[in-house]
Amino acid sequence: MLHKKMSAVLLLLFFTTTIMAQGLYIPKNVKEAYLNGTRSADGKPGKNYWQNTANYVINVKVNPPSKTITGTETITYTNNSPETIKNLNIKLILNIHKPGAARQNAASPDYLSTGIIIDKYTENGEVKKVRDAGANTTMRIPLTKALASKSSMVVTFDWHYDVSEESGREGKLDSTSFFLAYFYPRISVFDDIHGWDWMTFTDAQEFYNDFNNYELNVTVPKNYMVWATGELQNVNDVLQPSIAAKFNAAKTADRTINIITQADIDAKKVTAQNPTNTFKWKANNISDMAACVSNNYVWDAASVEVDPKTKRRSLVQTAYLDASTNFKTLVENNQKTLAYYSTQWPGVPYPFPSSTIVQGFADMEYPMMANDNAQQDANFQNFVADHEIGHTYFPFYMGINEHRYGFMDEGWTTAFENLIGQNKVGVEKANDLFKQFRVANWVKDNDDEHQVPIITPTNILSGAALGDNEYGKAALAYLGLKDMLGDDLFKKSLHGFMDRWNGKHPIPWDMFNSFSNISGKDLTWYWNNWFFTNNSTDLALKTVKINPTGGAVTIENLGGFAVPTDLIIEYADGTKDKKHFTAAIWEKNQKLTTVNFTAKKKVVFIKMDNGIFMDYDEKNNTWGKSNEKVFDASKTSAADLEKLLGSYNSEAIPIVLTFTKTGNKLSVDVPGQGILELKQTDVNKFAFEEAGAVFTFTPEKNELTLEQGGGKFNFKKK
Repeated sequence: MLHKKMSAVLLLLFFTTTIMAQGLYIPKNVKEAYLNGTRSADGKPGKNYWQNTANYVINVKVNPPSKTITGTETITYTNNSPETIKNLNIKLILNIHKPGAARQNAASPDYLSTGIIIDKYTENGEVKKVRDAGANTTMRIPLTKALASKSSMVVTFDWHYDVSEESGREGKLDSTSFFLAYFYPRISVFDDIHGWDWMTFTDAQEFYNDFNNYELNVTVPKNYMVWATGELQNVNDVLQPSIAAKFNAAKTADRTINIITQADIDAKKVTAQNPTNTFKWKANNISDMAACVSNNYVWDAASVEVDPKTKRRSLVQTAYLDASTNFKTLVENNQKTLAYYSTQWPGVPYPFPSSTIVQGFADMEYPMMANDNAQQDANFQNFVADHEIGHTYFPFYMGINEHRYGFMDEGWTTAFENLIGQNKVGVEKANDLFKQFRVANWVKDNDDEHQVPIITPTNILSGAALGDNEYGKAALAYLGLKDMLGDDLFKKSLHGFMDRWNGKHPIPWDMFNSFSNISGKDLTWYWNNWFFTNNSTDLALKTVKINPTGGAVTIENLGGFAVPTDLIIEYADGTKDKKHFTAAIWEKNQKLTTVNFTAKKKVVFIKMDNGIFMDYDEKNNTWGKSNEKVFDASKTSAADLEKLLGSYNSEAIPIVLTFTKTGNKLSVDVPGQGILELKQTDVNKFAFEEAGAVFTFTPEKNELTLEQGGGKFNFKKK
């Protein structure tokens, strides 16, 4: 999910972790897994590794504008564990909509609904009564006959629920468009680390599912389309011949084909003209299913080669309201995204037959699908799509327990987001956006909530700590490791970890140990430093000693994180050099290090620049005096600022920026972020460097331009 800003803190956690002198802290249940042989201390699945699985046949009926969804399903569940199972744990995730459900955030009346109502349950053909789950998102069902190891059973559910009026991850998109996610009762994961996953869904922590085989049959009125996880099995039965022909052509097309246009919708020439049509979908070895139903979404598609060795192609699709301008170029963007992820980073061929993004409200990923807002800025529309597609690998290819270890899911995806951004918009713009969106909010804030160790289980976090650890902090840890190992060794280690664990359920210790094992380097110190401490990013230049051949710079690590850094060295003649040092400089001493550089000219100024590893306090990052001319903001008078004051709005961004002054200092009030003091960098030009934002005023026109994260937005004074 594209995390933006977490709600107020519900839980403040002071988490202390004991780090073992000889290695990583290992929880008792992980040690037990090593003893049981289900996992190995070198990061591999153990010789006794197991996981359960199921075959789902799901039938749902959707009849907009009625909000009631009815469903039946048959689950054939296989117990591969060595234990006898006496109870099933059933996930009823949509009970999050019930009044009284535990949630991370407050719920509006439009968010509330019936939740899932079980109408009938059978166990191996026998009808049984089940207790009402109330507002809980899990339900325990005692089995009439225990399920022995290496045996299977069949259960069925009949159920119904009402989609919520307010759409988030799922729900009503408009009066005749619904997004279905978490919509069916499912058997929880039973694993070797925690047993049953009893985790309550609070609308924050996301996925943890078994890898199952699915058949999904969605019955809708004529003229309604269905897009879903998997492959459509009965194209010619449900689509008009001309639409089916375009769909089939898109499977090998390099250029976007408009499969359903607004004219097709208006003419009702989309689906077979039966009273209802049943769209039949199939997906194997996948962790979940999602679907979108609409009679007013246009449909674009093309394909892209995702595996150069086999020439395998994947379908790339979008479904959206015709007025959503930036969705019209999204197929082209997503083709590039699948190609990049398949061949560059992570460099694993996209594993699924299709990728579909539908217009919604969540900026949220599902297997082979995403539900994304329509953005006003085209670059940001692409940025959101790139992030959600990146989740293909974590958690859908790698079966991450995101309930507990969100940093293995969002963290990796956020790292890939930065790497693909560098490829698409350039290093500078991508890194500016990364700093603004993923780093500045916690690096520059000294609140103790930002200093919770990354390893802290996600389910006991909320507020800022949850977002920090899952996204920005973890992504920096992975990117720092890439920089330290070098691309070749890092990719070898990443691919080795993914080869070992795709289609399985890796935990952090499997990842830590796999990277050390495959790279041939003991990375314990690095994992300890980034994941098991209260560290932050704050370096300081302690001493500089210049000699005839260069110099020695002693750097103090005040924050503690092992971060890479660049020394920008300025010479007397005005020229500059950049010397890069990876996080390896902190391996022997994580508090103090001395780095050496060579120089053939007189050094007059040194600046330490940590790039995306933003520094908490940059005032102690320089030595000497630069020859560069710096704008003298002290000469700006209060009268000079007077003409810039006031409120500005934009047609591109739905926010109002209000500028005020204190003396000769200009500040901006940004909704949701408070009042921020700006640094003047030139006449009528100001910056908020922590977020990479630059404000350029044209006072004679009562206008300003905001440049941030590669985007450029025009504002007009109200």
